[in-house]
Amino acid sequence: MIKNVVKDTCLIRFFSIRIVIFTNMPKTEYHIVATMSGTSLDGLDIIYVTFTCDGIWHFTIHNSETIPYNQFWKRKLKNLIGLSSEALKQTDEDYTKYLSETILGFISKYHIENIDLISSHGHTALHQPEKQVTYQIGNLPILAQLLGHTIVCDFRAQDVALGGQGAPLVPIGDKLLFSEYDHCINLGGFANLSTDDNMVRVAYDICPANIVLNHYVNVLGQDFDDKGRIAESGTIDRQLLTELNALGFYKQVYPKSLGLEWVNEIIFTIIDNHNLKTEDILKTFTEHIATQIAKEINKKENNLILITGGGAYNDYLVSRIKSKTKNNIVIPSKEIIEFKEALIFGLLGILKIRGEINCLASVTGAKHDHSSGKIFRP
Repeated sequence: MIKNVVKDTCLIRFFSIRIVIFTNMPKTEYHIVATMSGTSLDGLDIIYVTFTCDGIWHFTIHNSETIPYNQFWKRKLKNLIGLSSEALKQTDEDYTKYLSETILGFISKYHIENIDLISSHGHTALHQPEKQVTYQIGNLPILAQLLGHTIVCDFRAQDVALGGQGAPLVPIGDKLLFSEYDHCINLGGFANLSTDDNMVRVAYDICPANIVLNHYVNVLGQDFDDKGRIAESGTIDRQLLTELNALGFYKQVYPKSLGLEWVNEIIFTIIDNHNLKTEDILKTFTEHIATQIAKEINKKENNLILITGGGAYNDYLVSRIKSKTKNNIVIPSKEIIEFKEALIFGLLGILKIRGEINCLASVTGAKHDHSSGKIFRP
């Protein structure tokens, strides 16, 4: 069990947003089941958490678990982009059923009885915000009926409709739950960063991370490179590293985000053209990740940097990041490393239910701040 206390007020005013206090005050305690499924395909993260608000947000994580995807779902989720519209619709229905069964199993396993709502990210199938397209499977209304609880889900679509990137959505949670850190970096399928810039919260994707490393280590019959040992044994290919670092995305200003489509079309094509050994690919791309992260966090000095996500266990990657910065890198507890995103999506669900801002235009580039997500009731 882990507890945390945050410093920012959760009523009165949030950045430039005025929150009106009504005579009927919102609840001050919420018991939430929250889920997150990322592009690295590690599995479905599920937590049971209590949030309380007494002028600041507090949280207590009671139970947490990552349910690994079996080979069927790994293959299915890895190849969503190539599906026809009919096949994608069927996969959405199947995944929604799978999601409900997995959540019910979690609730039963931990004997959870007090649930105010279930907040679910779903799984990203398509994300092309420049075309105003984003699609997360597992967010169908039937999920509320299958689970018998109020569901808050589909957090990205409204932001994309408002001209935003639909990502990242975690930064408002970073601001409310982890404000003691100058930068919050998540090393998941993609590496992304959240920070304050002149008192305004900004966030953006830095570069691909585990989505690439895991792809190439799969060739060796492994799901991931444990502690980065295989990458460490390789040799950096300087020509490939130079090509990767020269990509146009890294010259763009935020808000900006990446998707699997870009990785498939650009990153994998560039890497595969070099015909390198797997360990050399891993070492070169690890160096690329560390270089791009260091470039971002070194814009400021004497900062406290929180690193979470599966990549926090990659000792070699973390050591390469540390070697390129004088800022203080913090690796938190196991529960925060693995379940920070699920935790924050739980908070996003609460903010939606309360009618409060949970999506920041300064982060996504949308026309305005808004309260994103859909609410489905059984």
